[in-house]
Amino acid sequence: MADERKPALTANRCPWLAPLGRRRFGWPGGLLCLALAVLLGAVRPAAASGELPPVVGEALLEAGIPARSVAVVVQAVDGGPPLVSHNSQQAMNPASAMKLVTTYAGLELLGPAHTWRTEVLAEGKPNGGRLDGNLYLRGSGDPKLALEHFWLLLRQLRARGLSEIGGDLILDRSAFALPPHDPGEFDNAPLRPYNAGPDALLVNLKSIRLTLQPDPARKAVRVIVETPGEGLRIDNHLTLGRDSCGDWREQIRPTASGLTIDLKGSFSTACGEKALHLAPWTADVQVDGLFRALWRELGGRFSGRVREGRTPVTALPLAVHESPTLGEIVRDINKYSNNVMARQLFLSLDSERPATPDGARRQIAGWLREKGMALPELVLDNGSGLSRRERISADGLAQLLRAAWQSPVMPELMASLPLAGVDGTLRKRLGDRATIGRAHLKTGYLDGVRAIAGYLLDNGGKRWIVVCLINDPKAGLGKPAIDALLLWLARR
Repeated sequence: MADERKPALTANRCPWLAPLGRRRFGWPGGLLCLALAVLLGAVRPAAASGELPPVVGEALLEAGIPARSVAVVVQAVDGGPPLVSHNSQQAMNPASAMKLVTTYAGLELLGPAHTWRTEVLAEGKPNGGRLDGNLYLRGSGDPKLALEHFWLLLRQLRARGLSEIGGDLILDRSAFALPPHDPGEFDNAPLRPYNAGPDALLVNLKSIRLTLQPDPARKAVRVIVETPGEGLRIDNHLTLGRDSCGDWREQIRPTASGLTIDLKGSFSTACGEKALHLAPWTADVQVDGLFRALWRELGGRFSGRVREGRTPVTALPLAVHESPTLGEIVRDINKYSNNVMARQLFLSLDSERPATPDGARRQIAGWLREKGMALPELVLDNGSGLSRRERISADGLAQLLRAAWQSPVMPELMASLPLAGVDGTLRKRLGDRATIGRAHLKTGYLDGVRAIAGYLLDNGGKRWIVVCLINDPKAGLGKPAIDALLLWLARR
């Protein structure tokens, strides 16, 4: 790829030509130099309106990605004709850039102050610290019921005097009605946490955390279980390597059988300490082990079963946990591209109960109609972008970003986007001074897909909407072209 930072040839770059220009032709000092620069190709013309900038075209050519596989829109946030519009109407897979649709719709339909409640109920009150009947745990789709929140919810029960549960623990997931979910369907990696399905009673993102520590003295890898789970067992067959760390997760092959997790593969000393997150079990099994372990740690007693069911209408609330606000949750969804949380929010957009994916799609379609946005190419699957079916055009995303810029929830949405060179999925990207801290962008990455969409402030203080989608077998090589587009725009 040609170096787009190549300095322009001006009078300051060729002072020896300035006197000649004035003496022979009466031209201003830099004009002859500029003419020579154009002849030599040292000065690159700006992209003609609507065309791809030359630096982007060169980067795509070097990557072997045809222009037909790329869609780009660059437009000022206050409207007007686009600065760049290339394949803008073409329906494309946006990968995680689809989270912009889900989070913006969520902020407008539910409001930034929206929260989810997780309740513990019983058909009677505890007597002398003992509950003779069943205990009901009812979820409403909280995207962020983390381990510490679940522990605090159980601690509320202990603080209110409950110490022994005589019946069963009933898990009430009736807020969502979902089709069967196969965690290995997408990429044959069923234990990866991003493949966990949505759940009205999602606890700790359905995952556990293991810490891997190299132990050179013993020529071994130590595995620390950070997430409690009664009956959990680790069969550690990891070998200690000495290569560079690289993509260390690809070197580990976890499998699960019952409550046993088997770890095979290698882990390099160069990696230091790393956290390995896994989603090895169904929701019932995961909550069962976590509840028993935490309840025992809190001094409670329980010998019943953990099973799925419905909460009786006569049940009385014993404790409740309220989630962080949606304004906070969209930051986790967008900055760290959390697929499971995005799917939780997507389902929560359905105003009916139980919520369904079809209901969420209808709500978003109605919201778009009310806002006057025509996105005929839009295909929503689960709202997270972790899908081979989802589609939107670059123009559709640009329309969405223009509407969001004029929306009362614009500050919440913009603050949720990764900041170039600073945090989230852009923390180690676009560290050039022209872009660092000046671009709020949602990234997207799948096999065969690269995407970016959001807002960028140029050197002149003008803010732009920028969308770039690449759908091609060589899309993985498209990052330099996307970065070239962003740098070209930032340096205007």
